[in-house]
Parts: sequence; C-alpha cells; structure tokens
Amino acid sequence: METKTMEISELREEAARVLGTCVAALKEAGKIREGGQIVLGCSTSEVAGARIGHGSVPAYGEVIASAMLDACRSNGLHAAFQCCEHLNRAIVMERSALESRGLIRVHAIPQPKAGGSVPAAAWKLLDEPALAIAVQADAAIDVGDTLVGMHIRPVAVPLRPEFPTLGCARVVMAYSRWPLIGGERAVYKE
Repeated sequence: METKTMEISELREEAARVLGTCVAALKEAGKIREGGQIVLGCSTSEVAGARIGHGSVPAYGEVIASAMLDACRSNGLHAAFQCCEHLNRAIVMERSALESRGLIRVHAIPQPKAGGSVPAAAWKLLDEPALAIAVQADAAIDVGDTLVGMHIRPVAVPLRPEFPTLGCARVVMAYSRWPLIGGERAVYKE
C-alpha cells in the first residue's frame, strides 16, 4: 500500500467535500429525518496509506472529526464516531443523543492508540461527549475498512459515494430501511 502524506489544508478540503457529500446523499437516499444519526468509522492509518491500526495520524483525526460534525450539523443530523476494537467498537456521541436514544453508556476516554484518532478528536470537539456500547444508527460511513456496519439499524442498503476515497482510504456507506414483512399480500404504501 502506498503511503500518502497529505497537508492538513489539503485533507481539510477533501474531508469537507467527501463527508459533506456522503452525509447529504445518505440523508436524501435514506429519507433520514432531522435529528437522525450517522456513524463514521475511520482509520487515519488507511487515509495516510498505511495498514489499518499501523500508522495512526492524530492530526488527521481532528480534521476528519471536525468535517463530519460540520456535515451532520448542516444537515440537521447527529454525528457519532466508532472506536476501534481496543474499545470494543464503542460509539462516541453527544451525551444528549445517547440519553435520548436510551443507549447503554460505558466509560472510557478514547485515545489515538486506544479508540482511534478520529473518535479521540471527536471526544474533544463535542460539547458533552459520551461513549455508548453500541447504536443502531440511520446510516453509516466507513473510511478505510473499519467495519462500521454493525452500528446500522437493519436493513442496511449500500449507497455508492460520489467520492470513493478519502486520502488513500476507500469510502463505503449505507443507510437503513425498515424491514418489509408480510409477504405478497402485504401493503407497504399508505
């Protein structure tokens, strides 16, 4: 894998474009209402061109977390951030969002090498950060193969991003739709 050093200003511009476009596309395709939640899983190692977990870039984490927060706020949505496996993929979010969803709160403070650079940065950027053990969000964005799909409410519907990479990392995303039940006689439209 090719390592790519990006200037912070270059990453700031790219992250704003990529995440802004992804959040807007997910909101529209998933018909996500105001107050909905999108989870971001991101490996700054992968963004920089290193193997996931082997080249964390804390400065990239701050830029990416900030871009995600801006994109969600401008769309009336709540951002959440998946930690790495060292924190059992727990989710960083505003305490008010955690409490309004009735989620189980756990205690840890993410660090770049124990939680990940993006969640650690998000922890510092949020007004009242809290850590949930898990969430069933309306949608998710995965930057760098972090396997964020475990935090999307069933049924997950993949959506191809307009910009398929952020730095050197692949970007994939999905929104959720309600499960259809009832068979051929069921009616789904009112």
